[in-house]
Amino acid sequence: MIKIGQKVPDLDLQVFQNEEIKNIRLRDYKGQWLVVVFYPADFTFICPTELEDLQEKYEEFKASNAEILSISTDTVFVHKAWHDSSDAIGKIEYPMGSDTNGKISKKFGTYIKKEGLSLRGSFIIDPDSILKAFEIHDNNIGRSADELLRKLQAAKFVAEADGDVCPANWKPGAATLHPGLDLVGKI
Repeated sequence: MIKIGQKVPDLDLQVFQNEEIKNIRLRDYKGQWLVVVFYPADFTFICPTELEDLQEKYEEFKASNAEILSISTDTVFVHKAWHDSSDAIGKIEYPMGSDTNGKISKKFGTYIKKEGLSLRGSFIIDPDSILKAFEIHDNNIGRSADELLRKLQAAKFVAEADGDVCPANWKPGAATLHPGLDLVGKI
């Protein structure tokens, strides 16, 4: 499993995006932030709520120089069928990746071998392909695009700041902490 601070290997996969099926590599996103969102399967109950939530924030992710890449173990043809038949999924503009053999899910530690599906996992990768944050949880618990965006913005801020760090619940424009400097007056 890829760990925080490690380089994410260059992986290739098929995606469905904008009515096209194409092959991509993770290195295609080098130089920008990448938010990889694993989900169990198409045509399910929670997944469309999450993917639609991400779409509603897609412009904000792009404004932070980030691309969203959703991945399940379904084929790109199933992604297309879901896109064509679901109002929620029909809105999606970001790439929907296919990991039919679980190879990518296994690298990220989300694969459920017994089921051939992925857990819900969210991964934030910086422009140099370094894993900065992740969250994996039970498939019965939906995620929040707002919280994922906040984590992306915090990771981006820290990467660009000169030693500043973000406290709990930090949002852009809020006060940050200055390790060392903030402690000087409190000793």
